[in-house]
Amino acid sequence: MYFFALILLVTLYPFLNVLGISLNDAMDTLKGINFVIPRKFTLSNYTYVFTSNDFIQPFITSVMRTVIGTAVSLVCTTMLAYTLSRRDFVFHKLFTVIFVVTMYVSGGLIPEYLLIMRTLKLGNNFLVYILPSILWVYNVILVRSYMDGLPAALQEAAKLDGANDFQIWAQIIMPLCTPVIATVGLYYAVGQWNSFMDTYLYAKNIPTLQYKLYEIMNQATMQVDIHSATNATSTVTPTSIRMAVTIVATVPIIVVYPFLQKYFVGGMTLGSVKD
Repeated sequence: MYFFALILLVTLYPFLNVLGISLNDAMDTLKGINFVIPRKFTLSNYTYVFTSNDFIQPFITSVMRTVIGTAVSLVCTTMLAYTLSRRDFVFHKLFTVIFVVTMYVSGGLIPEYLLIMRTLKLGNNFLVYILPSILWVYNVILVRSYMDGLPAALQEAAKLDGANDFQIWAQIIMPLCTPVIATVGLYYAVGQWNSFMDTYLYAKNIPTLQYKLYEIMNQATMQVDIHSATNATSTVTPTSIRMAVTIVATVPIIVVYPFLQKYFVGGMTLGSVKD
């Protein structure tokens, strides 16, 4: 009992510390004074974050890329996983190996940049948020492993009833894979929501919320440098702004996660159980 309480304390402390610093007087961070409970409660850090830029359009862009990107990725991931799980697909082992190799070998940033900007011409195009991250091989393997545990008799019975592969995937496989779909869906959603480097490289004209928060942190750093050079007092510090930005970026995921928790746990455990 005490062991689990210790684990809970160790797990919660970093988040509570970040929350405490974001609500604490900024000057304490310069002195290295950090508390879980704010010593001097203030909302100045959040005021600085929300008054620095227009959040409406970046927030809408982030929501759209998260919803659309997750939906498209789930469809493509489950379709590919279903194909690779079919034992009557002659090359399923070969294609599985090819996909796994891409997890360890990458062309690098420069070829990726040239592909996206010059070949596909996706610069400042909303599709740059969807197409490059449409598949994560780890998620494909996770879904395929789950599908391998489903009774093959279900697909055989559906074929005898005249169902084609698409009908089997949509009407039989997908409903049975709800736990693992929720699991990989959460992975995709978190990845889409937290991503800002693709905006920095390819789509500064259609910024996301994460990129705006990144700009705010840079602005806070420059503001503190200016105040230091003029011996003026700043109401914020880069550390306090960074903590406030972390909370702002994390809250939406924290709100969504409890609704998917039971599916998340089920998808992670049931996919590894074999008869």
